[in-house]
Amino acid sequence: MKKPISATIDEELVEWLNSQTDDKTRYRNKSHIIEVALEMLRDSSKKQKR
Repeated sequence: MKKPISATIDEELVEWLNSQTDDKTRYRNKSHIIEVALEMLRDSSKKQKR
């Protein structure tokens, strides 16, 4: 189940997010990019703990 959250981020990152969602072939929307990034961070953190 997905839950909505709120975050305040730098304007430069918002512009980058917008540029990434121009072409819908990789990311559906900003939430999708953030979710993918957080999953990557979680996986990287798990690998470092090993």
